[in-house]
Amino acid sequence: MNGQASSVEFRVRYAETDQMGVVYHTNYLIWCEIGRTNHLRTLGASYRDIEQTGIGLAVAEANIRYRAPARYDDLIRVETTLTAVGSRSVTFDYVISHAETGVQLATARTALVSIDRSGRVVTLPSELRAVLAGSMV
Repeated sequence: MNGQASSVEFRVRYAETDQMGVVYHTNYLIWCEIGRTNHLRTLGASYRDIEQTGIGLAVAEANIRYRAPARYDDLIRVETTLTAVGSRSVTFDYVISHAETGVQLATARTALVSIDRSGRVVTLPSELRAVLAGSMV
C-alpha cells in the first residue's frame, strides 16, 4: 500500500561534504528527516503539533542504498512516501536525486515508532493514525 509522494528541494551545503568533495554519508539521514517532516506538514500533521500532544516519533530503523555521489551546491530533491501505518509505527520511503539531472543518488527507508515523553512505545493517537492512513492510496 503506497501513499502519495511529496518532494522538497535544497542545495548541498559545503559543510555537508567530506575531504573528497562528496556529501558525507550520514547527511542522507538528515535529508530523509527533511523529507519526512515536509511530508507530514503537507498532510497537516507537523512534528511540532504531534509533539505537543505528548507523542514523539523515534527512528527505530533506517536503511540507505547509495547509488551516486552528491557534491557541493548540487540541487537535491527528496521524494518522500508514507508506505505503512501501524498501531504504533509508521514507515517512510525516500528517493534522493539530483534535481537538475534526475540522477538517483540514494534510496532509503525509515521506520518510526510512537513514544510517550518517557520514551515508552505507545499507540499512535487515533486522530493522527486516521490522518496518516487517509493519505495512503
